[in-house]
Amino acid sequence: MSKAKAEGRPRLTTGRSVPLLAVLLVLLAVWFGWSGVRQWRQAAVGAELEQSRDRVVEGLQTAVTGQLGRFGKVLKTGPVASALASGNAQGAAVAIREGWPGVEDVQVLTADLDAAYADPKAFGYSRLALLEAAIADDKPVARVVRDAGGQRLGLAAAVDLGPQGAAVVYVRQPLLRLTGVFDQVAVPADGYLALRQGNHNVVEQGSRALSGGAEALARPIGTSGLRLSAAVPDIEPGPLGLGAISSAIVALLLLLIAVLLVLGKGKVPLPRRRGADDGAADAGPTLSESLAQAPLAVEAVDTSDEAAPPPPSVPGESVAPDIFRAYDIRGVVGRELTPKVAALIGQAIGSVLQVQGLRDIVVGRDGRLSGPELTAGLIEGLRRAGCNVTDIGLAPTPVVYFASYHLRAGSCVAVTGSHNPPDYNGFKIVVGGETLSGDAITELYHRIRDGQLHVASEPGSFQTREVNADYIQRIADDVQLDRPLKVVADAGNGVAGELAQPLLEAIGAEVIPLYCDVDGSFPNHHPDPSDPHNLEDLIQTVKRFDADIGLAFDGDGDRLGVVTREGKIIYADRLLMLFAADVLMRNPGALVIYDVKCTGKLSDYVLRNGGSPLMWKTGHSLMKAKMRETDAELAGEMSGHFFFKERWFGFDDGLYAAARLLEILAQRDETPSEVLDELPDSVSTPELKVPVDAGTPHALVSLFVSSVQVEDSPFAGARLSTIDGLRADFPDGWGLVRASNTTPVLVLRFEADDEAALERIKALFRAQLQPLLPGVELGF
Repeated sequence: MSKAKAEGRPRLTTGRSVPLLAVLLVLLAVWFGWSGVRQWRQAAVGAELEQSRDRVVEGLQTAVTGQLGRFGKVLKTGPVASALASGNAQGAAVAIREGWPGVEDVQVLTADLDAAYADPKAFGYSRLALLEAAIADDKPVARVVRDAGGQRLGLAAAVDLGPQGAAVVYVRQPLLRLTGVFDQVAVPADGYLALRQGNHNVVEQGSRALSGGAEALARPIGTSGLRLSAAVPDIEPGPLGLGAISSAIVALLLLLIAVLLVLGKGKVPLPRRRGADDGAADAGPTLSESLAQAPLAVEAVDTSDEAAPPPPSVPGESVAPDIFRAYDIRGVVGRELTPKVAALIGQAIGSVLQVQGLRDIVVGRDGRLSGPELTAGLIEGLRRAGCNVTDIGLAPTPVVYFASYHLRAGSCVAVTGSHNPPDYNGFKIVVGGETLSGDAITELYHRIRDGQLHVASEPGSFQTREVNADYIQRIADDVQLDRPLKVVADAGNGVAGELAQPLLEAIGAEVIPLYCDVDGSFPNHHPDPSDPHNLEDLIQTVKRFDADIGLAFDGDGDRLGVVTREGKIIYADRLLMLFAADVLMRNPGALVIYDVKCTGKLSDYVLRNGGSPLMWKTGHSLMKAKMRETDAELAGEMSGHFFFKERWFGFDDGLYAAARLLEILAQRDETPSEVLDELPDSVSTPELKVPVDAGTPHALVSLFVSSVQVEDSPFAGARLSTIDGLRADFPDGWGLVRASNTTPVLVLRFEADDEAALERIKALFRAQLQPLLPGVELGF
């Protein structure tokens, strides 16, 4: 018997265990090492791509500058200058071709561009935009245009054509004059380069799967409007989130430990167990004794991300339930809405996203002074719930909706007070493509009140993006006017002023901006086009400039108001007739939805144009939900919300509606006023609003409905509809009373075939309503 065995001292031999452990450490080292190498390679691809991008940008800039310089020199040559001075347009074109070998085509047109505008589609909108830019800038301009059945490099310069006056020279060059530099530069296979003009890719190289994120590394090509976009795959983090250097260090340490184990000859002595002669007091428990003991208490470890934003100190009970309205969230800044309340709302929205398996969300804000701080609080709450936030900054509400599609997020929040006074603000919310309303809005409050707010283990990501230009390009690519119209655009100092002029000019309109500078205090008039008083300045400006039409937008750009050259207000229900006729030409039988405040003549008009009319509740969220349910192509509200599913995304968009209106009017030979005058009309009132105590509008309407649904009621001969308040349709007109879901007012509207019928219907409503509001001046 060995001495060790006799002494009862077990000896552990690790001849097998140590090599296995060493192999495991080597494998881990290889894993960390390969991760470091892979990250270095990805970083090298990024560096190589940036070098290629910079070489291409330099080459493109040289090409553009060279072409414009050559153009300027050719225009100054004797034969060309002589032909221009004598007014010989054809002679000047021939002289330019002879003096500039390789030119594909040359045209000299008078500055009025009558020849181009005679058939702009055939001439080409991109060519037309190039010529307009050259005239406006009064210097040579270069752009990529579509001409001769494909893409070409177009050059244009304003000139003086002698007795014929101002003119513009157009030169068509092969696109290779611009893009040839791409063939001289190697683009990594894992990278992506694209020459872009607006939202259009002129030429691409590399992995097109990366095209969506190519704007982050984009570089402009001088002032040409062209840009070179670039993208590389994101560098994937190593194990445990380590970078390349850290991964390499860990790999070396693991290899060193493996080597030391092997050099230790495979045996690791363990502390010997004391025998009886070593003293009973020092004897430790045996293995079986240790297992029999109760386990030691384990201290709880907080695994949450230390970088996560701290929870707000505002308790759920202090969030006012009244700000959670039927269509959105809206309240008074500083009293009901604060950054901390916004953070709780953001966390509640983020919790809803998490339940639905969603994480990405877009955030934008209108021009109200409280917007930045409320947006910051909202984003904090969204990120705390684990949402990845893309902030598009100052943008109309429809652009926020657009961004949720364009950036493939599917969810968004617009921080906006819409048309409410300057001290209001709020949130319009879309989750997974559905605009929240009713119970879905109430659920957000319940989550905050009950503390059912998701807290992610680590905060969601945050990035900023600019999408205004993409929005304009998307519309301009689809909508172009057949003839120019002179338009006055009144944004009421709301956020729509950022885009109204550039958008309408992009589709071919001549725009006179009115109150288009964004000012959240709304110093000129309230941004609500449904109130005739807010259209007075627009009417005067249209007359002063002899414009074809006047367009008005609300505070966040999702509603449209219209006035004619003569100063007549065209209410939204009549505009919806015009839109319906246009949509139904291409979509026979399509469903058209309108709200309870719209004219009684709308239903017949839709039917006569081959459509299917449907009256529904007022409210942008409710209308969008009904559109999804019924697959309607078009919807509209008396307040000026228009929803196009045909050629658009189905959300309410005042700017897009303005573009579609101008498109229709420009297609007609008549003046815009004549086209609008053709629409069926009647004697009607605008929306009438009777202020009442907060919390009482719906109860008052319920009492009104009960009072008219009795025997011998003066409303007995009317067809009553109670889908939203009470609408009573008589043979010669109708009247409506409903409760506003946004402010404490009763909303009324009346329409009839003549003034006598209108006054009779108003008197009926007045007689039933006045007892419910004793001492209140109804105002109608």
